[in-house]
Amino acid sequence: MMIDSDFQPYEVIDGDWSKGLLLVADHAGRKLPASYNSLGLPPSEFERHIAYDIGVEATTRGLAKTMNVPAVLGQFSRLLIDPNRGDDDPTLIRQLYDGTVIPGNYPMSAAERALRLEKFYRPYHRAVDAAVERVFQTNGRAPLVFSIHSFTPVMQGFVRPWHAGVLWDTDHRVAWPLIEMLAADPALCVGDNEPYDGALRGDSMYSHAITQGYAHALLEIRQDLIADQAGVDSWVERLVPILDAINARPDIHEIQHFGSRTGPVDHRKG
Repeated sequence: MMIDSDFQPYEVIDGDWSKGLLLVADHAGRKLPASYNSLGLPPSEFERHIAYDIGVEATTRGLAKTMNVPAVLGQFSRLLIDPNRGDDDPTLIRQLYDGTVIPGNYPMSAAERALRLEKFYRPYHRAVDAAVERVFQTNGRAPLVFSIHSFTPVMQGFVRPWHAGVLWDTDHRVAWPLIEMLAADPALCVGDNEPYDGALRGDSMYSHAITQGYAHALLEIRQDLIADQAGVDSWVERLVPILDAINARPDIHEIQHFGSRTGPVDHRKG
C-alpha cells in the first residue's frame, strides 16, 4: 500500500527539557492516512473510544503548556496499530473492538502488519526514545516518564466506579504518591491498577521506563470527566501541583531497577 508521504505518526511538544519530566500520550490521536480509507468504518466509529483516548490530547497539551514540559503525542488511531502494545501482542492490530468489526484489519497479511510496524509504530516509539534521552541528557538525571490515557465510564455493561486509575508494575515511586495525593480529594474514587493492570510486557511504559529503570506511572482518567474544555482545565489544575511535588523528589531521578511482574527484564540502561 502507498502511504501518504506527509502523514506524521507523532508530534513532539517542546518545553523545558531540564525539568526532568516527559509526558507521553500514546492514544492522543485518531488520524489515518487517506490511503487506508477509514479502515472501512463510518466516521461515527472515530468518535468512540475504540479509535483514541477521548480527552487525552487536550489534557496533555494543557499540562505541557502549564508546566512548560515536553510531551510526545501519538497521532494515528489505535485502530491502525496500537502503540501501547508490544509488537508481538495479539491485540496490536484489532479486528474486533468493543463490538465493532474493523474491515480494513481483516484479513491481515504479514506484509501489511510489517508495513504498519515500520511506518507508524516504530517511528512513534523512536520519537519517545529520543525524547526520553533528551530529557536525561539535558537534566543530567534520570527522567520521570508520565503517561496519560483515558477510559470509558462503562465497559461491557459494567459501570466503572473510578474517576481515575493509576497503572503501574513494580516501581512504586510515582504510583504510590500519585494515588495518595489524588485520593486526598474525597470526591474522587481512585483505582490502584484499575481499570487495567499496569503490568503489560512490551507496552509503552515497559519499553521506555521499566527497561531503563526510570520512574514512571500511567494515569487513566475517566473520559466523561475530560470530554470538554472545562473538564480538561479542572484535571490540569488538579495534576500540576501533584506532578510538581512528585518530580521534586530526589529518588524520582535515580535509575532503579524494580523488575516486572511479567518476568525478567532485559535492562537497557544502568
